[in-house]
Amino acid sequence: MTFSGEFLAFMSLALVAVIGGVLLLNLTKVVHMVVALVFTFVSIAGIYVLLSAEFLAAVQVLIYSGAITIIMLFGIMLTRHNDTSEPKAGRWRKLLVFVGVLGFAFAVYIGIYNLELPSAPNDLHVNNTEQIGIELYSKYIIPFEVTSVLLLVALIGSIVLAKKDDEKEAEKE
Repeated sequence: MTFSGEFLAFMSLALVAVIGGVLLLNLTKVVHMVVALVFTFVSIAGIYVLLSAEFLAAVQVLIYSGAITIIMLFGIMLTRHNDTSEPKAGRWRKLLVFVGVLGFAFAVYIGIYNLELPSAPNDLHVNNTEQIGIELYSKYIIPFEVTSVLLLVALIGSIVLAKKDDEKEAEKE
């Protein structure tokens, strides 16, 4: 049984993505969690490169690994949050979570077992940036604009909340 280089690259990138996700869930320090998230984002960008989607890989690295990660760090470090530790989960809770995960995995397996996908054209790797732009700005323009408005509202809301916290802090002093 011989493995191609592409298969080995995919398996190693997928393994890094899964390990990054597991570490993200299990680490306790926020900065370490964000580093694990960056590993996951970068490995997913590598998978995009393997799929001949270089534009999506570049966007993944620039937007998610760069900007979103920095915004998350600033958001976490600049907000006040109570550091109350939760009690350890009991055995029954862990068992219930495990059964839930198994049930979800079984449902996904049943959902994709007989799934037939329509064949994709073979020229997806040619001008993929142009194809994404045409689809995004013709077919999906309304969801694109709604998303931009939603992000603008979230930005304004975070500014208002931060300003209220500053005013409350000034009143206490």
